[in-house]
Amino acid sequence: MREVDRVIAQRLDSGVPLVGSVSQYIISAGGKRLRPALLLLCCGALGYRGEQRYNMAAVVEFIHTATLLHDDVVDDSDLRRGAPTANARFGNPASVLVGDFLYSRAFQMMVDAQSMRIMQVLADATNIISEGEVMQLMNMHNAALDEAGYLQVIRSKTAKLFEASARVGAILSQASEAHEEACAEFGQAMGTAFQVIDDVLDYAGDATVMGKNLGDDLREGKTTLPLIAAMQRGTESERSTIQTAIETGDLTMLEAVVAIVRKTGALDVAKASARSEAARAIEAAKRLPTNEYSECLINLATQLLERNH
Repeated sequence: MREVDRVIAQRLDSGVPLVGSVSQYIISAGGKRLRPALLLLCCGALGYRGEQRYNMAAVVEFIHTATLLHDDVVDDSDLRRGAPTANARFGNPASVLVGDFLYSRAFQMMVDAQSMRIMQVLADATNIISEGEVMQLMNMHNAALDEAGYLQVIRSKTAKLFEASARVGAILSQASEAHEEACAEFGQAMGTAFQVIDDVLDYAGDATVMGKNLGDDLREGKTTLPLIAAMQRGTESERSTIQTAIETGDLTMLEAVVAIVRKTGALDVAKASARSEAARAIEAAKRLPTNEYSECLINLATQLLERNH
């Protein structure tokens, strides 16, 4: 990961000072680096030790960071990882344009791998992520969104880059089709579980630990799994309260919504869904060669359920 950070720092270099300032600000803000870690672990599990793994790990981090810059503008967020968002610090225009720079720099770097297959996987993933963001935008303040619709959004918006990161690790390793599909399934399941837990934390987490404002999802009108489960299990009055809160984004209702979510056991329903996805990830990792890297993938999926930020 130190080598990946070195590549990131090197490739963030730009002759335009503001590009470097905004990029450096968000990249150094203490992200988990899960997607590059996933790519490196899949390379390790399948025996690839070439330098290109560092370059591709930096590519997926750049794509992820570009989506964060754009997300925070769309969501009008002012806090991420316990610090002001880039748009709060530098303004919306700079955040959008530097997000574009990171996307284009990622595609420049992809060419270095000299693999049309890797280009195809990452180009397709980036396109699907954009579609997922638009789907989420269309579903803002839509209290009628069901679990299938919710999963479609998060598998596009979040899980797709996890899946692509793991798959690229397998492609770099020139792995068999079976091993490539195992990596891709691990990534998709891991990314889905990650997002479900993230959505649970918006109603059950600690703002100081999470580094973001509780209730942001409600304010933005996002119908996430805890709310869907609460509406399914609650009384007619409780359903009506949550529906109104989603449709209006009224944060004065947050306390009432959190009480309903907890009372109905909706958080347990969402956690069970995340556990199921984590179990699917673990089964996929078990199809890879047994070594310290595949063991680490299994541990990663296990520990995911215990995250608090």
